[in-house]
Amino acid sequence: MFSTQKYDRLFLTQAATDSNVQFHFLEPRLEPDTVVLAQGANAICAFVNDRLDSDVLAALKESGIELVALRCAGFNNVDLKAAETLGVRVARVPAYSPSAVAEHAVALIMTLNRKTHRAFNRVREGNFLLDGLMGFDVNGCTVGIVGTGRIGRSFARIMQGFGCEIVAFDPYPDPEVEEMGIEYLPWEGFLNRSDIISLHCPLTPETHAMIDAKAISLMKPGAMLINTSRGAIVDTHAVIEGLKSGRIGSLGLDVYEQEENLFFKDLSEEVIQDDVFQRLLTFPNVLITGHQGFLTRQAMEEIARTTVENLSCLANDEPCLNRLI
Repeated sequence: MFSTQKYDRLFLTQAATDSNVQFHFLEPRLEPDTVVLAQGANAICAFVNDRLDSDVLAALKESGIELVALRCAGFNNVDLKAAETLGVRVARVPAYSPSAVAEHAVALIMTLNRKTHRAFNRVREGNFLLDGLMGFDVNGCTVGIVGTGRIGRSFARIMQGFGCEIVAFDPYPDPEVEEMGIEYLPWEGFLNRSDIISLHCPLTPETHAMIDAKAISLMKPGAMLINTSRGAIVDTHAVIEGLKSGRIGSLGLDVYEQEENLFFKDLSEEVIQDDVFQRLLTFPNVLITGHQGFLTRQAMEEIARTTVENLSCLANDEPCLNRLI
């Protein structure tokens, strides 16, 4: 099991108690230089930033690995065609806790808006001035949701509770979402109308860099942009220009397109070499968290349970509902 943290070890060990699955926990992420660590195993388990391209999959196959269990919903880091050609079976965790990610998106919105992170630091320093802490009423805002799957629907229900008007963009409109009183709009109209835009779609060739310079130019001046899905959905250079021009009023990120070199590590004693990331940190209206949207107790329990179930089914050659290949 690659890219493991303390919480992975805790929940997966508990989930595997009554199964035939035995884990060997590894801290390094899976990449060409670490494939050798999989030798002797029957299967590997990978996370969002592990590399599963054709070269890595071929090396895994050569080491005797025929099963890959992803402990995440996204699979953009997996070359599925190569896996199928090699005969490597792949499964994922399609849904664990939609509320976890949706609620984290709301936390980013409210923190950016009411500047509670800045207020917290001020009060600890004995500064009780309110200058620079002005927010706006979320009630009455138009919130645009990109992607109306489980997480998008959960987020929509929360924002409806705030008294927001909800609009959506998704190439596959969902009648259940429309029954919630949510209107699907074409892309340009969606961008023009949204005060807050929250991204809840998978990373695909169609969604890659969909928030680019053109999209940003169509946004309402001062719109808030939230991304808790995948970093590469956003063109970071274009977003920086949008922040500088004021077209983007505030930005909340739980993901970043080059996060594999940063997130899930303690780099507090090092100089971060990513100049683009460092530039983002200079903006007072930018809030970044380190891909923690999934990190709730309920979500971790479901991720661990499903991962162990996937591994058991694949190993026993039983039907696996979560199988990709």
